[in-house]
Amino acid sequence: MFEIRNPEMPPESLGDKFCRLDINMDVDGQRVDLEIQVDNDGGYFPERTLYYWAREYSTALPTAGKYAELPRTVIISIVGFKLFDCPEYHSEYQALEVTRHTPLSDRFVLYYFELPKLPGTITADNGLELWLSLFKAKTEEELTNIEALGVQEMREAISAYRSITVTPEFQEAERLRSKARHDEAQALWNAEQKGEKAKALEIAKNLLKKQMSIADIADATGLTHAEIEGLKVTS
Repeated sequence: MFEIRNPEMPPESLGDKFCRLDINMDVDGQRVDLEIQVDNDGGYFPERTLYYWAREYSTALPTAGKYAELPRTVIISIVGFKLFDCPEYHSEYQALEVTRHTPLSDRFVLYYFELPKLPGTITADNGLELWLSLFKAKTEEELTNIEALGVQEMREAISAYRSITVTPEFQEAERLRSKARHDEAQALWNAEQKGEKAKALEIAKNLLKKQMSIADIADATGLTHAEIEGLKVTS
């Protein structure tokens, strides 16, 4: 049995070439959460996936249900950054005894796939690497190279992606996303500039107290002579 528990994906989830997706599924009695994440926002990504696992596992037990009814819960993370200090792009974690390496329970599974570690050459006979290379692709040339391998599933997936991106709804959502990113970048730049200016003013105040000349303070801080003169008036 296969069922997606959150089928209504918001349009913004399809932007930035599958930049961020979170799909909840029931697969043959298992709870599966598939997350695709390009950036390691804020760090602590393993802790984040542990939280997701705990949330999915703890909410799976119905009222008055038995612990034996708790399903095997799997979190699959496809990430666009290097996460672990190893050459392999695929890592699997389970709850094991630290000395004997015997499993505590089969209910706990975390899978990680690190896209930057994929091999440079992808072949048509490796389905997993084909799908991961599709998530990694950022340019039309990369999509075309995947299509050229002649795998029907890949061609259909790429065709579906292209058909979505030409709709007016998607293009408007992309325009709003792009504007939001630019606005955020400008806000961050403004905040940084204000912070740098405040730091320079504080340094200038201290240098004035040490009787340093206005010209030397201007050279040291980048402030104008008028700004430094203003500090003399207010101090």
